[in-house]
Amino acid sequence: MAKYVIQTKTGAAPQGAYSQGWRAGDFIFVTGTGPVDAKTGKLSGESIEEQTDLVITNMESVLAADNATLADVVKVTVHLNDSGLFSRYNAVYARRFSAPYPVRTTVGSDLRSLPGMLIEADCIAYAPQTKSIRRSGYRKSKAPAKKTKKKKTRP
Repeated sequence: MAKYVIQTKTGAAPQGAYSQGWRAGDFIFVTGTGPVDAKTGKLSGESIEEQTDLVITNMESVLAADNATLADVVKVTVHLNDSGLFSRYNAVYARRFSAPYPVRTTVGSDLRSLPGMLIEADCIAYAPQTKSIRRSGYRKSKAPAKKTKKKKTRP
């Protein structure tokens, strides 16, 4: 089973000791991401709608770095700073994902580690790997070359 890290400059860079994503076999795991602008590295968006859209864009960027899309997502976990924002975030979520929607867990969380952050989300995607894809960190084992017998030549 192939296992390797996924990195992209088009998604929010990690702000701690974690990776943006990992491929493990046919699954892609995208880290919890907040509404951080990939170019500036700073929180972006004041409303839950703006922040939700950016969070989903950041997840989408990591998926795209390994040839997957939001349509491949099977599980999403969302943390909201205020559970009263659920219906507003859900409206954006419903526009960005398509039916049948991924399974989802949404919880209220303390997101004060980044002042102004209203949402954080992560996801898991099922995206079967083609045999032609090879990434750094993954090496296909090579069988030892077969020894061939030399033909004896007559003098």
